[in-house]
Amino acid sequence: MNTTAAHDADAFVRTPAFEGLARAGYVARGVIYMLIGVLAFRLAQGSRTDESTSQQGALRLISEQSFGRALLVLMAIGLGGYALWRATQVVVGVTPEAGRHSALDRLGAAGSAVAYGSFAAVAISILTGGGGSTGSGTDRKPRDLTATALSWPGGRYLVGAAGVAFLIVAAYQLYQGISRRFLRDSKVAEMRATVRRWFARLGVVGLCARGVAFALIGLFVIRAAVRYSPRDAVGLDGALLRLTNHDYGHLALGAVACGLIAFGAYSVADGRFRKI
Repeated sequence: MNTTAAHDADAFVRTPAFEGLARAGYVARGVIYMLIGVLAFRLAQGSRTDESTSQQGALRLISEQSFGRALLVLMAIGLGGYALWRATQVVVGVTPEAGRHSALDRLGAAGSAVAYGSFAAVAISILTGGGGSTGSGTDRKPRDLTATALSWPGGRYLVGAAGVAFLIVAAYQLYQGISRRFLRDSKVAEMRATVRRWFARLGVVGLCARGVAFALIGLFVIRAAVRYSPRDAVGLDGALLRLTNHDYGHLALGAVACGLIAFGAYSVADGRFRKI
């Protein structure tokens, strides 16, 4: 990136508009995960909902509520703001409050920017009548992507590498939660003692639950590579659904669901306290 572009980008991250978009993004992410947790909890209780237990399913659920379109517009703005914030971390590498970001942080930010940019696109698609890109309650898209990748030369290794990447992300989420390192990224000094205590609890439980969810996806993707079977590859909804196929699976799914709700609440609170 040339000097002028770098200067312009650095100037943009210091504006109130950018900070507002970034904080709205954390709130939007939190709402998404709380709804995923609610859908997963319904699934744990034996209810088959019409929505997939995923980010896309949560967005479609929002669209079906009173004032759903207005809420979905706000979600699209928030998710777009979060994607922009994460993309800025990649490009600029330093932000006023958070300081300089490591190479690993920037790599993770790149993945988040792409993911949440796509979720913003799904919200826009629902608003314009496209209805989103995934089937109701299914994990068809991950299977299609895996089938395509497996057909490429060396595709099995590529799919396996994607599964390993999910496991690495899962391990990092668990590390962040167990070590409480996530507290370094938030303005805990500005919190009252009670707020700080509950913020930490929500973060620990939520990040660990998110890590479990990513680990499940990674394991299923790796199994697809080993077995050369696209049917084994699943997204978030498929990974959570398959928990119910095991002994005590509904209890495990219920625990993960509560954890995802906790992560959503932590993310909403982080919209106020995150170092931007």
